[in-house]
Amino acid sequence: MGVADDFRTLCSNLAITKRASISDRYELITRRLNLEYWNAESRTYHSIQAGSYGRGTATAKTSDVDMIFWLPYAQFVRFNNYVGNGQSALLQDVRTAIRKTYSVTNIGADGQVVVVPFDDGITFEVLPAFENKDASFTYPDSNGGGSWKTTNPRPEIAEMKRIDALCNANLKNLCKMARAWRHVWSVPISGHLIDTLASQFVRGYQYRDKSYVYYDYMSRDFFEFLCSQSAAQTYWLSPGAGQYVWRTGNFEYKATQCRNIAVGACAYQGEGYGWTARQKWREIYGTKFPG
Repeated sequence: MGVADDFRTLCSNLAITKRASISDRYELITRRLNLEYWNAESRTYHSIQAGSYGRGTATAKTSDVDMIFWLPYAQFVRFNNYVGNGQSALLQDVRTAIRKTYSVTNIGADGQVVVVPFDDGITFEVLPAFENKDASFTYPDSNGGGSWKTTNPRPEIAEMKRIDALCNANLKNLCKMARAWRHVWSVPISGHLIDTLASQFVRGYQYRDKSYVYYDYMSRDFFEFLCSQSAAQTYWLSPGAGQYVWRTGNFEYKATQCRNIAVGACAYQGEGYGWTARQKWREIYGTKFPG
């Protein structure tokens, strides 16, 4: 076993293991909302996966599945004309609809989404929305008395897919490995920001289209990229859509620590690669990395 085999195994270990169950639940929620709002039985119309699932960067540790379901414009008029918090009323209306399919699930409405938890730890966060002419979505925010906000996930999904294709599928693997690092080191960084920074990094990376043999260098150099970010910067622009992606804490310090560990691990190459290097990578990525 060498560097390539170990990092290939790491990426395999990070893969989602409940795809069939997630897909079935996604389709059942979509069907229920289509019946309720569009008088249709479709399991696919009027919904998309968003967040890390939509961008293809979710891992087995990802417990939240984000989905957007868009309603007819007449529903916007209905809830926008409410006296009071029409956004909260919309969320409760969608919550009631989903309960017709999942009657025993403790479904809640939380600020902007309807939360549908399942016993196996997977939680769906359903964002009811209205599709705009530019393919973005207007969605309800029930906080602070209620307001309407806009999100635009489709260009992000398309751009992540485009860059990943240009770099031999290394972008999405890097995003998943960074999530493993975040989990092991309790790094205060969102998955959205990981994907944003990883996309910026790989676009100009010299080894972006190489194989797993270069994943030790890619890890080391990505940590270098992370720790070189300005601590004063509060937001970055997402790939494709250019939406604000906000800092949630100081990730640079732990990136620096892991850059130093990765430098030591990369010192073991060829016949010198073995147990010592693996322990260093396991220190960064946890037990998903081979021992």
